[in-house]
Amino acid sequence: MKKTLFLLAALCSASISMACTNFIVGKDASTDGSVICTYNADDYGMFQWLCHYPAAKHQKGEMRKVYDWDDNKYHGEIPEAAETYNVIGNINEWQVTIGETTFGGREELINPSGILDYGSLIYITLQRCKTAREAISIMTSLVEEYGYNSSGETFTICDPNEAWIMEMVGKGPDRKGAVWVAIRIPDNAICAHANQSRITTFDQKDKKNVIYSKDVIKFAREMGFFSGKDADFSFNAAYAAPDFGGRRFCEARVWSFFNHFADMTPYLDYAMGKVPNAEPMPLWIIPNHKVSVQEIEECMRDHYEGTPFALDNDMGGGIWDMPYRPTPLSFEVDGKKCFNERPTSTQQTGFSYVSQMRSWLPREIGGCLWWGNDDGNMVAYTPIYCGNTVQPACYNTPSADDVTFSMDNAFWVCNWVSNMVYPRYSQMFPSLKEVRDSLENSYFANQKSIEDRALQLFKENPESAKKFLNDYSNEKAQQMLERWQQLAFYLIVKYNDMAVRPEVNGKFERTPEGLGARVKRTGFPEKYARKVIKETGDRYLQP
Repeated sequence: MKKTLFLLAALCSASISMACTNFIVGKDASTDGSVICTYNADDYGMFQWLCHYPAAKHQKGEMRKVYDWDDNKYHGEIPEAAETYNVIGNINEWQVTIGETTFGGREELINPSGILDYGSLIYITLQRCKTAREAISIMTSLVEEYGYNSSGETFTICDPNEAWIMEMVGKGPDRKGAVWVAIRIPDNAICAHANQSRITTFDQKDKKNVIYSKDVIKFAREMGFFSGKDADFSFNAAYAAPDFGGRRFCEARVWSFFNHFADMTPYLDYAMGKVPNAEPMPLWIIPNHKVSVQEIEECMRDHYEGTPFALDNDMGGGIWDMPYRPTPLSFEVDGKKCFNERPTSTQQTGFSYVSQMRSWLPREIGGCLWWGNDDGNMVAYTPIYCGNTVQPACYNTPSADDVTFSMDNAFWVCNWVSNMVYPRYSQMFPSLKEVRDSLENSYFANQKSIEDRALQLFKENPESAKKFLNDYSNEKAQQMLERWQQLAFYLIVKYNDMAVRPEVNGKFERTPEGLGARVKRTGFPEKYARKVIKETGDRYLQP
C-alpha cells in the first residue's frame, strides 16, 4: 500500500517545530507602516537563548559545518558565502526576519541525507540576504544544491517593505531539492500559520507576487498526489491536506488571530474540525482596523478567550482556571480518543518575538525584535535592535543549559516564575501581569525618544548609534531579569501555602509586634466550589 500517512499526530508530541505559531502584518495594515511578524518557538524541554551570528568576510574555499537546529546532530558542510551579515535572533542587519511552523506533510517526502534542516536554513539565509525576495531565492537554491532533510515547513519571510509566506516540502530519500510555493501577503492584509499548510490554489500567472518551484505540480503528478488541471492545483491538498488535528490544533490558532480583527464566525466549523466539508479560511484577511505592535503582542498571548474554544469553562484548568493544558494534546479515556485545545500561548514556548521592520528609518534603527525567553503571556518582550552585536547576558548565559538552572539566565528565571503561576493562574497571574505590562508600557513610552537619540547619533557616526541601541537593549533586558527575580521572591511570599499575605501600600503588612500579619485563606473560588459539590453529591455536605 502506498505510504500517504501524515506526520501531524507524531510531531505534535515529539517536535519543537510542530507547536509553533507565526503572525504576519503588512505595512499598510499596521498603525505606523511597519511590517510586523511573530514567532513562538515552542518545544518540550529544549533550552533556548538569543542567538547571534556576527558579520564576517570569508575566504574562498572556507566551509561551514551544518548542525541540526533541533538536536545538534552534524549533517555535513557547505561553502561559506564571501560575506555574511549580522544576525541577532531571527532578524538580520537589513531588517529581514524569518520564522517558521512545521506542518509535516507526507512522511515519504523526507530526505534524511539532505544537509539542510529548516532551522539551519533560516539562520544561514539570514546571514546572506538583504531582502525577503532574496531570502526566498537563497533558501530554495540552497536546498536544491545541498538537500533538505526536514518535513514540510511554512516560513514567514519579511523585510521592511514586503511580507511573504513560503511553504516547502522535500522530495523523498536521496532526492535533493524541494517543491515549494511563496506568496506575497498584500500590504493591507494580515496572515498567520500554525503547523498546518495554508497555501491552496495560487495565481500561477502572477509573477510579481507568486513564486514557485517549476516542478511543484509536475512532481505531485509523478507521485500520484494530483491528477487534475494545473489551474486547480492546491499545494496543501497535494502535500499536506488538513485533517481534524490540522484544523483543531493548528488552524484554530489562525482563526482566533483573525477573529481579533474580523468576524470569523463563517469559518468556525472549519476551525472546529468536525465538519468534513466546511469552507476553509482564506490565506489572509483585511483587518477591520490598523494593527499595532502592542496588539500583536497581545495576540501572541491568546488562549481563545471569549471564543467557543475558550479554556475557562471546564475543570481542566483546575481550581484556579489555568488556561493551559498538559501535553500531549491527544489522550485516551476508557478507550475513547480525546484531546486538549491548543492555543497560541503555551507553556512549552522557548522563546517568543514580535519583529518590527520600518522602511523609513536607517536599517540599524528600523529593525526591532521584541523578544522574550518563555511563554509570551508570561514575559515582558524587551527590545533587541537588528544591528546589535552583543546579546544581553541574561539571554546568553554560558553557565546555564537544558539541565542547569541559573539565576542569571532569563529562560530559567522566567520559567521559574511562570511555573509558579500556571497552576494557580487566576490567583497569581494578576501580579505577574502588572509587572509585565508596566515594563512593556515603559519600553513603548520611551521608544520614540530612544530612537530619536539614536538618529542624532547616526548622523554623526552610525557605529555610535548602533552601540547606543545595543547598550539600551542590554540594559532593558537585564533590568527585566532583575524585576523578574523580585517577582519570584514576591510570589512565593505573597501566595505561600495557597494562602494570601495582606499588603498595605505595596508592602507586606505586619502586626504591631513586628510579625507578618495573619494570612487570608481564600478557599475554593465559588465556581470551582460548585463543581466540587455537584460532582461529589452529599459527601462534603455538613449535617
